[in-house]
Order: sequence, then C-alpha cells, then structure tokens
Amino acid sequence: MSSRTHSPPRVAVLADSDTRWKWGALTAHRIAPGGRLDGFLLRGRATPTVRQLAEVGVRADALTEVTGAEFVRTADRTRYDVIVLACVGGAVQAMTHGLARSWAGQRRRPAVVTGYVGVVYEKLADGLLLRHGADVVLANSRHDAERFRDVYRGVGASADSVVECALPFLGGAPYTPAAPGEVQDRPYTVVFAAQPSVPDSRAGRTYLLKRAVQHARLHPEREVLIKLRSKPGEHTTHIEELPYQKLAGKLPDGLPDNCRLVYGHMGEVLDRTDLLVTVSSTAALESLHRAVPTAVLTDLGIREALGNHHFLGSGCLASWDQLDAGHLPEPDPRWTARQGVAADGSYERAFDAARDRVADLVAAPELPPLTPYYTPVTAPGYLPGILARHGLDPTGHPLPHAAAEPREVSALRRATRNAMRDAARGAYRHGVQRVAPVIRRMGQL
Repeated sequence: MSSRTHSPPRVAVLADSDTRWKWGALTAHRIAPGGRLDGFLLRGRATPTVRQLAEVGVRADALTEVTGAEFVRTADRTRYDVIVLACVGGAVQAMTHGLARSWAGQRRRPAVVTGYVGVVYEKLADGLLLRHGADVVLANSRHDAERFRDVYRGVGASADSVVECALPFLGGAPYTPAAPGEVQDRPYTVVFAAQPSVPDSRAGRTYLLKRAVQHARLHPEREVLIKLRSKPGEHTTHIEELPYQKLAGKLPDGLPDNCRLVYGHMGEVLDRTDLLVTVSSTAALESLHRAVPTAVLTDLGIREALGNHHFLGSGCLASWDQLDAGHLPEPDPRWTARQGVAADGSYERAFDAARDRVADLVAAPELPPLTPYYTPVTAPGYLPGILARHGLDPTGHPLPHAAAEPREVSALRRATRNAMRDAARGAYRHGVQRVAPVIRRMGQL
C-alpha cells in the first residue's frame, strides 16, 4: 500500500443528514484535496432526500445508502486512505468501535476523522467523548479546540487528536454595503435564518414568524426572506415538529408581498443579504465571515436551550424591536477571531494543520489501533446500547440480524424495500410533527 503516499487520496464520507453530508464532503475536500470521494448515507430518520442533496450542491464520485453494520463491513482497510465520520456522536462511537474490530491486527488502515457540523453549544462532554477514538477530531475554532482538549484531559483521555481548523463551508464574496445615496439594483434584504428545533415551542416559533412579518410591514421598501432548511416531511440534523410553512399558512393576513419563504443554498442567499437575523444558527458564522451585518435574537431570552448564549461577547445580540428601529449590530473582532470567522482573508490557512496531520497519518507505515475512551469497562451501562442501535454487538461485531443482503437484489425487491422504508419514514415524521405535539398538549391539561 505504499502507493497511497504517491497517488491522490481515496476518501469515504459517512453522513447521517443533509447538513452533515455538506460538512463531511467539504471537509474531505479541504483536508485531502484532489482525491476520490465516495459518499455513504447512513440509513435513518434524517437520511437526506434527492432534493436536499441537490441543494447542498456537493458531489461525490459514488453515493450509497447503508446501515452502520453495512458500512463497517464495506469500509475495507485497503480501499480508502481517509474515512470522515460526519454523524451524530452515537453513530461516530459505534462506527469507531466497529471499524476498530474490523481492522484488528492489521498493520495499515485508513485515517479516521470526525468533528462537528457547526456551533457546539450543548452536550459538549457527551458529544466529545462519543467522538473520542478517531485519529483526528476537528475543532471549528480556537475556542472549540481549547474546550475539546479540556474535556479529554478532564477524563484522563488523550487530547492529541484535537486539531483546530474552521467550518469548511465558509466563503463567498465579502459584503459591500451601498454607499450613501447609491441606488441598489435590488431592495435591501433581511434574511431570517430559521432553525428546525430552536425554538421548539409553537408559541416561540409563531412569535418569531410574526416579528419577521411585522418587520416587513414596517419596512415596505425592504424584502424579508424567511430561509427554511427543509420542506414539510423532510428531516435535517434536527427534528422539526412545527415547520414555519405550516405556521405561515395559519397567519390571518398571510405574508405581505415583500415577505416570502425561501429554500436553497445558504451561500447563494447570503449573496443578496444585507442583514442576517437568527436565533443561533451556524448561518450567523457564515454571515459574519462575509462581513454581512448579523443579528442574534434576544427576544426569547439568552438561554442555553436556544444556543444564543454561544454569542455572548460577539456584539451581535439584538432584538426585533432594535432591528425595527434600524439598529445594525457590529461584531467584536476579538470574538470572531476566536470563533474561526476569518473575515480578514486568513481562512484558507485555517486547514493547514488538519491537512498536514491527515497527510502524515496517510503516509505513516503503521497506525495504532483505534482506542475510544468508552469501552465495556469504562461505560458498561452506556456503550452496548449505542452499538446495538447501529447493528453492532458490545465487541463491535455486526449483530446477526444486521447481516448483509445478497449482492444481487432484484429490482422488484429493491423497489418494495424502498417503498416500505419511505412509508415508515412518513409514518415516523407524521408522528413527530402531528401526534407527539398533541400528546404533549394533552399532558399539560
């Protein structure tokens, strides 16, 4: 396998949602440029649709939908140089154990890389310890890198895997405001970047929608866009129980002419944005990177549950009342620098350390076994359940019921299987979006 060091790297990305596919694929391009990219979509509630994949706009040389057990079996150690696990923490832990078991006793293996798709504002210890064991755990900023190392050292685990970089999807043309008296060829555009699960209450989501509509009515010369992550029935990284599309349909007077719902690639939306408004979306970092005026809403409080506490010290916290009155937040450059938002042009260098680390791992004649912090000894009441959810037994072996299907599957069987899977997803999403909220309301009576 010495040819690996002289040929373009071969990378596999395993992702479990549209946003994680975006992060994983773009990360692969950043840290292992020029090679072949094979994509694997982890089968589950958030497996992206064709439309979502097209919206992300990141192409792979091959794209396959798999279960966790199938991925462990197919991720042959001689087939790839790098494997990027772009999944929720539990899936990363399961795949790390499964791959470790699959590669046991082998001298050469792929380098395993993982990280986070955006702002890390909750479950810091839980998510990090579930990611421990990968060769590289990417931190999207200096702030995150310091926190990650503190967590690992705090449990007596190695922190050598933590490598500082930046979010891989930052970029685009810097924002240039219109000069005083200059007439733009488009209206001043305010974009509210909605989130699937923040806030999670009907009252909170309805309030934010009404305030965006109110802003449009107060400023008829402006265009207000409500940027949505998914269409009803689709899932992203987080479950959306109360889609803004449905809430908008229930507004007594509907949306004004200068306010509308939009989809699409966030970068393309930012190309026409003069003010980005959100509760705590990673879109705020994309916006700040391009020097677009950015407001992180305080209307519902500054709370850990909302994630906007992450922006303390940013200079971006503001309310809709302030924005209605014409306020434009000004970011603190010291805060943005610590958050990996490099509006000064240094962004491309942010991946140098990660690229060098991965290159060294790929070129190494031998890599040590993957050794996650969680084992049957350190977490006997936690780890087995995580592995079982992904079709693995406590040792990382695929469970009997997760046996691979025959390679040759008839077209009829494949169509039937896909139809059943789609029906199951539809039933699950109906339960999440319709039945579960009703049960919760009944429980509050």
